[in-house]
Amino acid sequence: MSEQLNEFEQLLEESLKTIRTGEIVTGKVIDVKEDEIVLNIGYKSDGIIPRYEYTNEPGVDLTTVVKPGDELEAKVIKVNDGEGQVALSYKRLAADRGNKRLEEAFNNKEVLTAKVAQVLDGGLSVVVEESRVFIPASLVSDIYEKDLSKYAGQEIEFVITEFNPRRRRIIGDRKQLLVARKAEMQKALFERIQIGDVVEGVIKNVTDFGAFIDLGGADGLLHISEMSWGRVENPKKVFKAGEKLTTLIKDINGEKIALSLKFPEQNPWADAASKYAVGNIVAGRVARMTDFGAFVELEPGVDALLHVSQISREHVEKPADVLSIGQEIEAKIVDFNEQDRKISLSIKALQNAEAQAAREEEDVDVADVDVEAVAAQLENEAE
Repeated sequence: MSEQLNEFEQLLEESLKTIRTGEIVTGKVIDVKEDEIVLNIGYKSDGIIPRYEYTNEPGVDLTTVVKPGDELEAKVIKVNDGEGQVALSYKRLAADRGNKRLEEAFNNKEVLTAKVAQVLDGGLSVVVEESRVFIPASLVSDIYEKDLSKYAGQEIEFVITEFNPRRRRIIGDRKQLLVARKAEMQKALFERIQIGDVVEGVIKNVTDFGAFIDLGGADGLLHISEMSWGRVENPKKVFKAGEKLTTLIKDINGEKIALSLKFPEQNPWADAASKYAVGNIVAGRVARMTDFGAFVELEPGVDALLHVSQISREHVEKPADVLSIGQEIEAKIVDFNEQDRKISLSIKALQNAEAQAAREEEDVDVADVDVEAVAAQLENEAE
């Protein structure tokens, strides 16, 4: 009986395959725990895949990703893990295949897409089939970005520029794709636009002297002097990065695009000759002052000079003595020069006209008096 049992054990052992470290085996899942997978690999011992050899993601519950009856391929790490079982790794097999995939992409200059797994101090880490690719901060974007946290969890495109898995050095580059794409967009943009076109863009950033507008392939400069027909003191109070803006192309010089918000149809001087004809009475706001007079904004883009001698019928030493910035005033147009776009105002002339009108009204009242009746009344009072 013992001889038959030994023969059976020998036949059973011979029927089981032999395995070696590094070999790829296929097995059926016979048990799954939160942190461990047990595989029947057709060997005298079962294979074990611990959680850290299944994935790089921490805290994954393996029962949610694998179930009994599933077939898995794995790499043999140790034929005997010290407890009589075979130590396996699903992660390392995937990494080997991932490395092969990355090598092919490197040789073919292929564009890859992967999700950002980690944001590191010096760049981004992405995973392609369990193989890690490092993208240095300098190769993440075509502009300097101090904070890369916005890329966490995002899918990004890149190419492999260095492949050396033995030194664990696999480098990705996203910047060159952005630069190439922008060059194509820039070429298409300059072929499409011309001076006088109305274009839509997104405000990229705002400075003290103007705003840079992304037109889709190239940036245009909206200078502070072109932001309005009126005056703009601080662009940062008017515009914000990220806002859409429709502008006019004023000039194209090489790769430089000058933009403007001074649309011709909105030019306030177009009908100024009739609105601000000499003799018209207008209202305006004191915009700024000098020792010789005050500049009054009649509407955005149209300023008029109120000379110090024309502020009042009384003597005024300095405009600031009687006027203040932002004050609303009413005055009379005394000069209009359309060619030089100069308008002169006078409150004094308005006051003179009002005084003259008052005197004329008094003269009318006196003319209406019955002189004989007044004389008779005076005689009666004398008696």
